[in-house]
Amino acid sequence: MANITIIIGLLLIALGAGGYFGGGQASMTAMIPAFFGLPIALLGVVALKEKLRKHAMHGAVLLGLLGFVGALMRPVMKLFGEEPFELNMAVGSQLAMAAICLVFVVLCVRSFIAARKSREAEGV
Repeated sequence: MANITIIIGLLLIALGAGGYFGGGQASMTAMIPAFFGLPIALLGVVALKEKLRKHAMHGAVLLGLLGFVGALMRPVMKLFGEEPFELNMAVGSQLAMAAICLVFVVLCVRSFIAARKSREAEGV
């Protein structure tokens, strides 16, 4: 799971960099996915060490959950707001970040459940 965490972090970094450099308007808010991706990737690297894996992965999934909720909040508020909803690059980036983070959280939860069942089967 540590390798998947690193990949998810790199995807978020690429999404943030793509939004920043490819958006035409260089806004720091476009880098928000990268701001989540960097610590997630670093926690993935930390999780490569067996002794630190559990804590690093729990920290990474917490960041993933915060990233999902935070990225989805603005498009949902626009959808139910008074302004007409338009799908532009910013909203697309937010939805992409939410999707990546949601997939990551689901994968982590499945991994945590499997690890727990494995420990119980071993009698630890």
